[in-house]
Order: sequence, then structure tokens, then C-alpha cells
Amino acid sequence: MRTTARLLLLVAAALCYACASASTAAKMAGSCRKFPAVFNFGDSNSDTGGFWAAFPAQRGPFGMTYFGRPAGRASDGRLVIDFIAQAMGLPLLSPYLQAIGSDFRRGANFATLASTALLPNTSVFVTGISPFSLAIQLNQMKEFRDRVLSSNGKNGQLPPPDIFGRALYTIDIGQNDFTSNLGSLSVETVKQSLPSVVNQISWTIQDLYNIGARNFMVFNMAPIGCYPSFLTQLPHTSNDLDEFGCMKTYNSGVTYYNELLNTSLAEVRKKLQGASVVYVDKHTVTLELFRHPDAHGLKYGTKVCCGYGGGAYNFNQNVYCGNSKVVNGQTVTAAACGDPQNYVSWDGIHATEAANKMIAYAVTSGSYSYPPSKLCSPLND
Repeated sequence: MRTTARLLLLVAAALCYACASASTAAKMAGSCRKFPAVFNFGDSNSDTGGFWAAFPAQRGPFGMTYFGRPAGRASDGRLVIDFIAQAMGLPLLSPYLQAIGSDFRRGANFATLASTALLPNTSVFVTGISPFSLAIQLNQMKEFRDRVLSSNGKNGQLPPPDIFGRALYTIDIGQNDFTSNLGSLSVETVKQSLPSVVNQISWTIQDLYNIGARNFMVFNMAPIGCYPSFLTQLPHTSNDLDEFGCMKTYNSGVTYYNELLNTSLAEVRKKLQGASVVYVDKHTVTLELFRHPDAHGLKYGTKVCCGYGGGAYNFNQNVYCGNSKVVNGQTVTAAACGDPQNYVSWDGIHATEAANKMIAYAVTSGSYSYPPSKLCSPLND
């Protein structure tokens, strides 16, 4: 825990929320919150197997570190949502779309890889965008709730009917809305659609509130300008790289989105009486890991563990993690490194278990949330 503790010390000075008083922060530091269940909405950053339940095809080396096999997660091991659940003494969340072996007594996960906040206007088979957008995930949640209420507590795989007002609702989505068109559109053009993305998230919170939800944690967007996949694929010049090798233009677009989200959630917070709507600054923590991996027990920031090509990034968009392809007459494979615990980036787009654990530590501590909201967790002991 020494490296994660150092993470908090290094970045805390950068976090300043004007509305958070010192007395409130001090009060929250001494208390923590625990929830009987978690309902999660999102994309690959928090998908625990939904996409691969719908389109079964995931292969190794995904899941190698913790599960020892592919486990439906876009990482070598656990995700932030996994660590959050375990920290509160809950089981790992079962995907709503997984029919076999699921136990929903302590929550459900509606997230799927490649999901967007806005309704997609294309097919998963054309662009890879998931059909399970945030609106679809919300409808799934409503259907789930109806089944729980109609079961009246008599179904052993479902939670008790009174769970919905006491559960935690986590939302981590929007990244694919931002990145899916960056290859063909400028950052400034993409930014024009971001208010709609934020509005969709805020409307979803209000809709969930109307069916009984009261506790929300909404994650902002990570610095995609530091992701190896985008560093190798998106157009940019050397002048656009900062001193840490991240793209300034794209990261400024992310900052713009995060400001929109924070402002929108502040308005939602005023409207929803008795609700806790927490803005989680995942961006600051992830950016710190990319910039100073060695300060947190890691070695590589913008270099991929599971990839092909070597060099500064070890990423080739034509040979994705776990896949093989003929290149210059030879079959090559994007294989995993032998030490994923030393990397921030697993496959160029997603984080390693090691990085996810550090991000989860920051989230549960409450130090990167507004209002400050500490989750009861042995990670913080």
C-alpha cells in the first residue's frame, strides 16, 4: 500500500473543489459508506462479461493475472468495479446478460464493452460499437427491478425487493462516444456532441431516481491522449505531445467533457432531494499513473503489455492483444508480457489489474470524489 498511499499524496494538491468545505472533507474522512448491492452501467472499463456473454469469443491472455482464464473483462485481471465490490465485502458483479451461473442477490452489471451513452447509429459488426447503449442498459435495469418486485423475495438468485433504495449505482460511460469518431473528425467537431452525452447520463440518473435509486457514483473520463492505441492511430504532431508523451489536444477535449459532466451533476444534485450524486475524478488518478508510473511501483506508462511491434508503445492496430496475423509473410502474435504488474496499459486501450487497483484505492478513499464519499474498504486500512 506504500505506492498507493504515495499516489494520494502526490496528486491531492491538484484536487480543489470550490464547493467542498474543509469541515465537510474532514467529516467524511472519518466515516465511510457501505452498500448492500451495486448496480453498474458502463462500457469496457467496467464490463465484467456482458459483451462476451452476448457475443462469446474472448480468448487469452485476457484474465491471466487473477482469473487464470478469460473472464469477460478487458484486462489481465480485475477492474475498478471488481475492487470496489470486493472492498465492500460484495461478490464480483454478475453481468445481466449472462444466463449461466449468475447470482444477482448483491447487484448486477449492465455494462458492456464498446457501449456508448448515446444510441448508436451503426452495427456492432460494422464499427464494433455495442448495441447496448446507456438507454438500453437503463431499460434492462427497469426490467430487472420489475422481476425482483414481482418475485416478492421468493427467487433465491434475486435480491430482496427493498434493495433498490439502499444500493449504490455506478456509471462509467462516455469514452466511446468521444473516441469513436476521432479518426475521421477533429477534436473540436467531436466536442460539439459531448453536451448530448452528458445530458444522457444526467437524464439516466434522474430516471433511476424516479424508480427508487438514491446513491450514485459517476466516473469522469480518463486521459485518452495518453493511451498507446490512440497515440499510434490518431493524427498528431510532435508539438502536440506534452513532456510525458501524451497528446495535449485530445486530453484538452477530455478535460472539456469532464467539466461539462461535473457541472451537469451539480445541477442534478440540486434537483434530486435526498439523493447522493458523487462525481468521481478517475481522470486525475489515471493521468498521474501515465505520467509517473515509477513513482507508484510501475515501470511503463504509455507502453502496452499485451501487444505487438515493440518500440515505445508496443502497439499495432492490425494485431490486437491475443490475436495472430500474417505480417510481411510471417505469422505474428500480440502476446502478453510476463510482468503485467509493471504496466499501466494492458492492451493499448484498457488498464492492467495493477493500475485498476490503484485507481480503485483512490476511489474508495473518497479523496477524488465530490462531494467527498469514502467507501468502507480494507484497501484504505
